[in-house]
Amino acid sequence: MDSKRMSSSSSVQSWVEEHKLSTVAGVWAAAAGASVAYSRRGAAPQRAATSLRLIHARIHAQALTLAVLGGAAAFVHYRSKKGKNHAADKLDLDFYSQLPPATDADGNENERWSW
Repeated sequence: MDSKRMSSSSSVQSWVEEHKLSTVAGVWAAAAGASVAYSRRGAAPQRAATSLRLIHARIHAQALTLAVLGGAAAFVHYRSKKGKNHAADKLDLDFYSQLPPATDADGNENERWSW
């Protein structure tokens, strides 16, 4: 049972990693829908106009989305600290190493460097 739970959790995690934008959009839509449903249930003042309810739903959804994005950023930061993300270590980001050499093997000046 525990191994099945671990495999389903890892499959959900891998799906979320591949579909980040869809996940954030889904969280936003679910939060907006839940907020509208909550306000229509009677928890909000009855005199609140529909436009005000929609504005509140959007604000609630944006707050939840920001919380999810913050959690995702913390997760990525934690994961990179553990050493699982080696892609950044493999890149050579030194600007000068990316430039062509000023001279070729024979000592002639490279055309890109001559005026």
